[in-house]
Amino acid sequence: MRDLLALTERPEVISFAGGLPAPELFDLEGIRAAFDAVLTSPAVLQYSTSEGNPVLREEVARRYSADGLPTAAADVLITTGSQQGLGLLATALVDPGDTVLVEEPCYLAALQTFALAGARVIGVPYAEDELQLDELDRLAAAHAPKFFYTVPTFQNPTGRTHGLEARRRIAEIAERRGFRVIEDEPYRQLRYSGEALPSLAASAPDHVISLGSFSKVIAPGLRIGWIRMSADVRPSVTIAKQAADLHTSTIDQAAAAHYLLSGRGEPALARIREAYRERRDAMLAALPAALPQDSTWNRPEGGMFVWARLPQGMDASAALGRALRHDVAFVPGASFFSGTPDVRTLRLSFTTYSPARIEEGLSRLGASWGAGG
Repeated sequence: MRDLLALTERPEVISFAGGLPAPELFDLEGIRAAFDAVLTSPAVLQYSTSEGNPVLREEVARRYSADGLPTAAADVLITTGSQQGLGLLATALVDPGDTVLVEEPCYLAALQTFALAGARVIGVPYAEDELQLDELDRLAAAHAPKFFYTVPTFQNPTGRTHGLEARRRIAEIAERRGFRVIEDEPYRQLRYSGEALPSLAASAPDHVISLGSFSKVIAPGLRIGWIRMSADVRPSVTIAKQAADLHTSTIDQAAAAHYLLSGRGEPALARIREAYRERRDAMLAALPAALPQDSTWNRPEGGMFVWARLPQGMDASAALGRALRHDVAFVPGASFFSGTPDVRTLRLSFTTYSPARIEEGLSRLGASWGAGG
């Protein structure tokens, strides 16, 4: 993946590979004003508590409560991006040899994190766009997992979303089989159509740990994420956080809290949603001419990704070299599988470019299929 991203840094390449927010949509004025405001006090340059900025934790908790999931500030620990949250949970909950269940395919960095913790990672397959819940139940009974990891809303890499009944069933299986669920929700606020869905934690509050992030809705450079957790795991996760980096940047936390309370966040997010909706629609409109005949793809209601599958006999990894010769890139889907990969799959991100640039990139992709066989 690192090698692929290095190749796509050439300025002439239109890259649908990275899940990057559009930098022109960052609220530079509002973020600059937030930093200016908090820098009136030297306290924002001092050490802080491992749990995080109290005002920021309170605001994150308030937002969960407003969405129908009662949450106190004490339930929230601020992390250096939600990626650190994954690492802290792996440190606190996983011993070498423990089993962890994941969606198949799965967010690549989660697979790497769990492997580094020494976990045995087992994928729960999909059929079309539906997670195989009977298989989740069977695997849980057979392997007694520490947890099931899911990105339930606009998943990375597939853009899939678990429906209401699937969320309830996942929660029911977790309660009955006695394992935790880690729901990772970095894309939850990036909905462009359809109805919002409740957190998995609303159905099984004692079994679900939630991760969140401001990377996709304010800016990834802030590196502000969080863990929402129950009291039984809070001490061990807090100790893991203290050992990892003592605390997340004090000034960044303070600026994020000020920005959220300033009233600028919601209008900025509305602009982001509208722009991304247009970009998603541009990609979906151009895909029939860009992919080989008999390819398939989904139509996500939000997030950053479209998941496509090439016709029988094709390999997305082999096709990538031809695409790069046409100065366009995607991510082969094989990277996202814990078990046997589906080599026909690929991930396309639609958020980074304007609709016109997306159309140009997909035109290049369409021209690449006949290049070199």
